[in-house]
Amino acid sequence: MKRIAIIGGGIAGLSAAYELALQQQAGAPIEFMLFEATSRLGGIVETVHRDGFVIECGPDSWVTKKPWARDLAIELGLGSELVPSNDSRRKTYIAAAHALTAMPEGMRMMVPTQWASVLNSQLFSWQAKLAYLREPKLAETLKATALSDDDSARDESVRDFVVRHFGEEVANTIAAPLLAGVFGGDIATLSADAVLPAFVALEREYGSLILGLQQRMRAGNASAPVFTTLRRGLASLIEAMESLLPESSLQRGVVVESIEQSGKGWRVRGTSLVGESHLIEQSFDGVLVATPAAGTAKLLQPFDSRIGELLPQYSSSAIVVALGFTAEEARAMRIPRGFGFLVPQRKSLGGKVLPSKRDVRDEASETTAQRALLACTFLDQKFPHRAPDGAVLLRAFLGGPAAPKLLQHDDATLIRLARTQLERFLGRLPESSIALVRRWPNSLPLYSVGHLDRMAELDRRLAQLPNLRLIGNAYRGVGLPDLIHSGRTAARELAANVTTA
Repeated sequence: MKRIAIIGGGIAGLSAAYELALQQQAGAPIEFMLFEATSRLGGIVETVHRDGFVIECGPDSWVTKKPWARDLAIELGLGSELVPSNDSRRKTYIAAAHALTAMPEGMRMMVPTQWASVLNSQLFSWQAKLAYLREPKLAETLKATALSDDDSARDESVRDFVVRHFGEEVANTIAAPLLAGVFGGDIATLSADAVLPAFVALEREYGSLILGLQQRMRAGNASAPVFTTLRRGLASLIEAMESLLPESSLQRGVVVESIEQSGKGWRVRGTSLVGESHLIEQSFDGVLVATPAAGTAKLLQPFDSRIGELLPQYSSSAIVVALGFTAEEARAMRIPRGFGFLVPQRKSLGGKVLPSKRDVRDEASETTAQRALLACTFLDQKFPHRAPDGAVLLRAFLGGPAAPKLLQHDDATLIRLARTQLERFLGRLPESSIALVRRWPNSLPLYSVGHLDRMAELDRRLAQLPNLRLIGNAYRGVGLPDLIHSGRTAARELAANVTTA
């Protein structure tokens, strides 16, 4: 009987456990144990149902073009729960100087697909519009200088990549807030190869991102929704997988403190925090490590200190503040039509520095909140079934360098700070019936320049540690589909290749 340990019960670890449970049910000679330090599984995937509101405390959806989350949902019998984004309402705004300016229609991140919307946009200066018009004419030059597949050591920052194509203004106005909203990171340090692989591939093939995207859109399915979620919330995925796991295979409230090789197998040691604290020690033939990067580095330090250096060295923290307004409360609100807005952190239109309006009630905290507000999503417009008819559901995201200070504030303070900053762009907000806060410290690893090179070296070093796999968001993707795919794939490979000690 093969015994496999899974350390970490976030979406990647849980997906791995689900895959092993399927093989176990099919008659494979496998036993597994999932160790999770907290009392719940799913990591940052959490859904709260309250008074008709469906509130996502972590991610609210996944990118439709990546199939693995959708495939899992259908496999779990949740196909009828799949809900596409309301793309007819899809409009994203950029916040600056107490106003919201719509991004041009047809934008794919910072790349336009419609000339008229860009040229008529109030978001860009004439210099930025000229840079957009010039980019297709530079296709051959851009292709000649593109990063080749066999020269990954020339990885560059997202900022450098965007500036080469569209200039500083586009990098500051669109690329920076978009990537901050996804990664919480600075585009001056994020890896283009790791963060924008589709655009890097377009550059290698076409030179011009605009021409390449137009070609891909003609060949692809332009009608597919951008995002997909589940009617009752993403926690439905967690609950469905968890319901299929034998309770005997779950160890909640267990902090794994060390792993060590024992012959061809592994010994896992930790402390159970359930009831009276006590030590645990178990033997396994294989181990899947699904902990955050810092925890993984600590576990693997005794075997190879270089592994810790290869893992992402920095991560960003996020705070979600959700505000639910009933139909009566929302009657006087004037929320623009769209999915939400992004807040550039340093520069806005034309490269001008954003003004800093301070609140005398709590000057330091308010100024910190201004720097930390990254985005706001209008969830009742982005997806159906998120709020009762006529109600409004807003989610503010606080993060970036100011997040560590804000994490120390209580819920009431964070709600007040979020409201104050939202009112800068949405006008006066009534008191909300629902206000919810979630803190996600160090939840997003930052893929800095050279990340994929480091991952290649990490793979070579892990090959020297038999029957061990690393999964999670520190490696090759932070979205739900990526984490589900990595967890299930690693579980299948380990189950197929592991040998009993």
